[in-house]
Amino acid sequence: MWDTHSGSPLMMRLILILLGVDYLRSHWRGLRRFGWVTLIAGTVIFIDAMDGVLYFPIEPFAFLLLIEGGATLLVAHSGMGGQRILRYVKGATFSLAAVLILAGNHDGNIVLAMIFGTLFLLDGALQIASAIVVRYRRWRPALAGGIVEIALAIFFYQPWPSNYTGTVPYCLGLGLAFAGWNMFILANRVKVAAANPGLKGEEYMEEADTHQPAVVEWDGPPDDDEKALTVHVWTPVGSAPGETISRPVISRYIAAVDKNGVISTGHAALESPGGIYISLYPAVEIDRSPDAFARLLRATPENNVPGEFQSDYITESSKWCHSTRKVRIRNYSETRLAAFWENYRQNESYNLTHRNCSSSVARALEAALEGSVGRLWQKRGFWLSIGKLISTPELWVALQLRKRAETMAWTPGLVLDYARAMSMLADPRPTGWFNTLGRALRKMFHRRLAWVKGKHGEGVTGEEDAG
Repeated sequence: MWDTHSGSPLMMRLILILLGVDYLRSHWRGLRRFGWVTLIAGTVIFIDAMDGVLYFPIEPFAFLLLIEGGATLLVAHSGMGGQRILRYVKGATFSLAAVLILAGNHDGNIVLAMIFGTLFLLDGALQIASAIVVRYRRWRPALAGGIVEIALAIFFYQPWPSNYTGTVPYCLGLGLAFAGWNMFILANRVKVAAANPGLKGEEYMEEADTHQPAVVEWDGPPDDDEKALTVHVWTPVGSAPGETISRPVISRYIAAVDKNGVISTGHAALESPGGIYISLYPAVEIDRSPDAFARLLRATPENNVPGEFQSDYITESSKWCHSTRKVRIRNYSETRLAAFWENYRQNESYNLTHRNCSSSVARALEAALEGSVGRLWQKRGFWLSIGKLISTPELWVALQLRKRAETMAWTPGLVLDYARAMSMLADPRPTGWFNTLGRALRKMFHRRLAWVKGKHGEGVTGEEDAG
């Protein structure tokens, strides 16, 4: 359950979903070779750092880290919701780490060790706590993964064996080693897989679509009259029955509480142009008082209740209210979504943390987007496809959101940000960083121009009044 680096199993699973088994299967040998090379390189770098005498050229790596962090900070404001927050966190962390590396003194190495150790400690503690409280499927391996992260935190906190000099090579070596190992596993899985193992069990998919979209990049989201998959989200605050107490992060991603103590968790649904509508709701309203809510957090069978799927968006919204947010995606497979829905609808049980409206939408979304990036880029070459996918900032954002959801629970807030990130991957913009940076700079320029014009207008008015 290694998940703090880009080489985590979750990253491999996400790449598997987006590129698709059919596309990856024909390149499994290259994946396996690349996995071996990365694994060996990571192991060598880690061992090299053990004695504190570094042969690995750390300064060029620091410059790359600084460029990545700076670019992330420049484009961070263009994200929405959790995307923006995660971009700022990533950019600030990368930039600070790069500056400390380039500073080249012992104090900088100590600070880096404390930062990495704290990140591992917090992530591991959160993972352990959520595993114990929620008891989701595979909570025991997740609990073990959290313990491993805390052990790594202790490893970074104490000075042995390199007296903090090897902090960055340790992280880089571990990241590359786990990335290589998981790429090796991925290659072996796609070699023999009949269907995408990233979408297993309830998420079984039929054979892949063979068509390739005529367009491979778009300038923006779909127009209102354009055929597209739609993710509907009723945010906890937007769907609360009364005025809510201000708790920004909790209300955004978990639940909103009104002044009467009533808890609102929001809702999520998915709608396709082909007539599929996936909206799971408990058949009988769940007791949402604080005491009962805490008991229902466990994703165990005794908390399963009868559920029901809503018929369509018009009917559901007319009985309640219109969704407060929508995410629309062009590049999806109606065939794969229909295959998923045919199987998923057979079970109408509802569980607040394991099988709720949001987890249903997340699974359906992944089924619909399975192989979407592979279809787009299959004629551009395999390694270009991998590079394009990995260089898109939203892949890292989607990874963090998916990891939090899998170790805790899918919520409407997480689904909203996850759908936004996945839409940027399935419906890519002309480039990754450079185009995003260009849009950010243009936006800053227009804001500056509007401010200057507004200031100039105020000055003219003042002169006319004076005259």
